[in-house]
Amino acid sequence: MRAFGTVLLAMIVLATAACASHPIQQGAAPAVVVGTDDHGKFASEAEAISSVFDPWEGFNRKIHRFNDAADKVVLRPLALGYKKITPEPFQAGVSRFFSNLGMPATAVNRALQGRPGHAATSLGRFAVNTTVGIVGVFDPASRLGLPRPDGEDFGQTLATWGWRESRYLVLPLLGPRTVRDAVGFVGDQPLSPLGQIQDSGTASGLQLLQTIDMRTRLLRLDQFRRDALDEYAFVRDAWIQRRNHQIRQDPENNRD
Repeated sequence: MRAFGTVLLAMIVLATAACASHPIQQGAAPAVVVGTDDHGKFASEAEAISSVFDPWEGFNRKIHRFNDAADKVVLRPLALGYKKITPEPFQAGVSRFFSNLGMPATAVNRALQGRPGHAATSLGRFAVNTTVGIVGVFDPASRLGLPRPDGEDFGQTLATWGWRESRYLVLPLLGPRTVRDAVGFVGDQPLSPLGQIQDSGTASGLQLLQTIDMRTRLLRLDQFRRDALDEYAFVRDAWIQRRNHQIRQDPENNRD
C-alpha cells in the first residue's frame, strides 16, 4: 500500500503537468494579507508576490477549493477536538516525536547538500532523542548542546542543486507544493521511519496522528485566512514566502 501511495503521487504530478501544459493567463496579483516566516515576522506584500510563479492558477484554485472543503469537514474539526481534549504537554510530546522521525531525512539531505557536519549533528540528535528521549517524546539532545535544526527535505536539496524556479502546484489533499517539491516529496518517502512499519494499521494510525498534529499547529493561522481578501492568494503567497526563506537559508548554512 505504501508503494501504491508513492506511485499514485507520482501519477498525480505527471497528470497535473499534462493537464496544465497550456499555462493559464494570470491577471493582476490581488491584494492579500501576507504570511509570516519561520520567525513569525511579517513580510512585505511585494516580497511575497514577487516570487510567485503560478501559471496554473485556474487549476490550482479548483484543487484548493476541494482541499478547503475537506479541511472544513474533516481535518479542522479533528484538530479542534484534539486540541481541546489533550493537554499541552501531550501535544508537545507528539510534535517532538514526529519531528524526531524527520531527522534521518534531514541528515541525508544535509549530506546531499554538502553539509556533512550538519548531517552528523542531525543523526546525533536522532540517536539521543530516540533512546534517552523515549522515541523522541522528550528532547534531551538540546540539553546536551545538539541544536535543533529546521527540517530539510529533498525539495530543498533539488533547489540547492540548481532547480530554483518551479511552478506552484496544489495537490489533492496534500496541499501547496511546487513541481520541484512534489518530486522531492516522492524522493523523501523511503527515508521516513513510518514507511518502514510493517503493520498497516499502526502505520495508518501514526500517519493520521501526524496529520492532526500538523493541522493543530496551523490553527493559529485560520483567522488570517478568514480575514484575507483572497484566501487562495494568502495561502499561496505565505507558503511560497516561507519556502523561499528555507531555500535561501541552505546556501548560508552550507558551511561546516
